[in-house]
Amino acid sequence: MSDPKIAENSAPVIETTITRAIIEGFSEKLLNHLSLDVAIVGAGPSALVAARYLAKAGLKAAIFERKLAPGGGTWGGGMLFNEVVVQDASLEILDDFGITHKPIASAPGYNTLDSVEMASGLIYGAVHAGAKIFNSVSVEDIVFRDKQVGGLVINWTPVERLGMHVDPLTVTSRCVLDGTGHPSEIMHLAVEKAQLKLSTPTGGILGEKPMWVDSGEASTVENTQEYYPGLFACGMSANNVMGGYRMGPIFGGMLLSGRKAAQLICARLGV
Repeated sequence: MSDPKIAENSAPVIETTITRAIIEGFSEKLLNHLSLDVAIVGAGPSALVAARYLAKAGLKAAIFERKLAPGGGTWGGGMLFNEVVVQDASLEILDDFGITHKPIASAPGYNTLDSVEMASGLIYGAVHAGAKIFNSVSVEDIVFRDKQVGGLVINWTPVERLGMHVDPLTVTSRCVLDGTGHPSEIMHLAVEKAQLKLSTPTGGILGEKPMWVDSGEASTVENTQEYYPGLFACGMSANNVMGGYRMGPIFGGMLLSGRKAAQLICARLGV
């Protein structure tokens, strides 16, 4: 029979091992991504597509997502019917991620797919290509150096939501991609706090217009661009900045926007 005093004084080996592994693993991951080629804010569909192609091009890219679950507005489909629609033009991207889809017999050129498979497939595809995702991390400011945007100021989302007085940390990057969706949060920081003039007709954020699917799908891709040296926007963030229309649970434009963002950033960085 074992001595209870020995049991009480013995170190909880497996518990300590698990905790140490988590702390060391995360610390190594974060330390390796404090200096990036591309810092992406928001883990919606366009940002995840951009992250995959940036990583495949050999660039160090990381996504900082405020919520616990990456995937943006993809999970719920349309009004919690977990099915979404994409156009034929975006099928090449879905195939690259290994996400299944099927044509709509009554609407040639359009396809449906399971929104849960899409969200999980985009997440896996981005990470598998080499991008990193840091979830439950909020961005509260941007880094501004030498007349260009050069990184992010980050903190834990629970710290932000509880209003705790805890100083943030910084991540530096050669480019920043705003993938925060409808709010365009990073663009607002650039305009309202840094007082930067964006490459829009007014120099500011024009604001998203109501739903017009055809126009919104086209403008999502068209409006994906560099709005200030080092600062790009994709997806609905780009549409909000340039005053495009919203389009609901059709995602082809979002996927194409993410790919275009990656191409523009690669060109900017000479890759």
